[in-house]
Amino acid sequence: MMRSTLIAVAILGLVSSAPVGADDLSPKEVAGATTIDITRAKALFNDGVPFIDVRTDADWDAGRIPGAKHIELKKQFTEEAMAKVADKEKEVVFYCNGETCHRSSEACVLAVSWGFRRVYYFRDGFPAWKLAGHPLE
Repeated sequence: MMRSTLIAVAILGLVSSAPVGADDLSPKEVAGATTIDITRAKALFNDGVPFIDVRTDADWDAGRIPGAKHIELKKQFTEEAMAKVADKEKEVVFYCNGETCHRSSEACVLAVSWGFRRVYYFRDGFPAWKLAGHPLE
């Protein structure tokens, strides 16, 4: 009995300490969009390109990239909502909570399907922005 308990505890420890699986990560690329890193995101921000934050309301309230427009993916993200904040022919950046968040990749897929032509996928999102010491609201 003691030996089987020790084996079970050892297996549980291995499983619970396993790294996040590849299936849990957001895609590295989205068809029709350009994946950007923190350096390119900051350059686009400096150029005045609209940033769309598709995180939850609670995440938005906790902090965001200055001037970003909030269109919560699961509640408000529609072609009409996008048309109010971005032009289909101009650049637009989507972000969420980093590589374990799928919201920005999903938003990019939708935006591309709606005819947005210059879509940027900031996969590393808000955590990378904050870590880089860039301005926050």
